[in-house]
Amino acid sequence: MNTRQFDKIKNGNGFIAALDQSGGSTPKALADYGVPEDAYSNDEEMFDRVHQMRTRIITSPAFDSDRILGTILFEQTMDREVEGKYTPDYLADNDIVPFLKVDKGLADKEDGVQLMKPIHDLDETLRRANDRQIFGTKMRSVIHEPNTSGIETLVEQQFDIGRRIIASDLVPIIEPEVNIHSEDKVECEQILRNEIIKHLNELPEDENVMLKLTIPTIADTYKELIEHPRVVRVVALSGGYSREEANEKLKSNKGLIASFSRALIGDLNANQSDEEFNAALKNAVESIYDASVNKK
Repeated sequence: MNTRQFDKIKNGNGFIAALDQSGGSTPKALADYGVPEDAYSNDEEMFDRVHQMRTRIITSPAFDSDRILGTILFEQTMDREVEGKYTPDYLADNDIVPFLKVDKGLADKEDGVQLMKPIHDLDETLRRANDRQIFGTKMRSVIHEPNTSGIETLVEQQFDIGRRIIASDLVPIIEPEVNIHSEDKVECEQILRNEIIKHLNELPEDENVMLKLTIPTIADTYKELIEHPRVVRVVALSGGYSREEANEKLKSNKGLIASFSRALIGDLNANQSDEEFNAALKNAVESIYDASVNKK
């Protein structure tokens, strides 16, 4: 494991950018960016366009390592180039720690949760990640209801796969998202916290994870997780909140930093001039950095 990257993620001031929209979410991400579906005719062209978007973001002067600790990439992005280098190498060479999304999407809802679909090629993906200076991985499942059995199963799945990722000398970002529209969000978060603590307490001293969680309704709900010795860092997803709302909620949670996607790139548009694009990205980066570092 790269100890310099580990130290930056664990102790650095800043946040993690999530640029990992994949197959199902790519058309919407492109449409939000000003690239309609009739602008490309097949998946190859679609992924070319989304890589152009990601390249423009990553190479912007606003996307700097003083505020951005790491970046989560989609699997295809790992194998594409930015300015003549593989994307993770470009990031690492610019002191931004690369992560890789490894899940294959969500299964259907059952017992109030959506587990991850099977990840059949995980070992091969992890091998390739190690060749590309990838530091860690990310995998997402979703909690909709405070069903204790469902949440237990979901957290167990996350940690089972997490242990395989740790065995490949990578740090897993475990992401059990709680739906922000859940009528029982607070109860979901309390059950989730307790289940995660159980699994963290079972990890040996040489195994560490990161957590990516929905910003809790009750501030500092995840304080015990943030302070746990087996946790490198706890980051927050924006989960559908606007940037302003997500930043405001984030400021109330000590030790919790952002890992935003839509809230980071929502003001960017393919038709903006470089000056407009860089200014919009700079504004987003600075506000998310502030919410991650300067707490109430």
